[in-house]
Amino acid sequence: MGDLMIGLYVFVLAALAGREVITKVPPTLHTPLMSGANAISGIAIVGAIVVAGRAEGTTQMVLGIAAIAMATINVVGGFMVTDRMLAMFKKR
Repeated sequence: MGDLMIGLYVFVLAALAGREVITKVPPTLHTPLMSGANAISGIAIVGAIVVAGRAEGTTQMVLGIAAIAMATINVVGGFMVTDRMLAMFKKR
């Protein structure tokens, strides 16, 4: 139970810190920041695959699969936004 509480504590602090950091980013820097964050999300996908592969129970498996799905959505969305941003700078 202690490990779960520490994990939840770290998760909540990370979520709050991430929200605070993202709200301080000006809109002109948001898209380049998002394209840079795709690499970090790729690392999160690899970590989630490792966690899901070593799952010892149903809860761990479900959380691992949910982490894989969310990180994949983040990467795909980031690439879509980056592609759209780069399309704005192409000559017509």
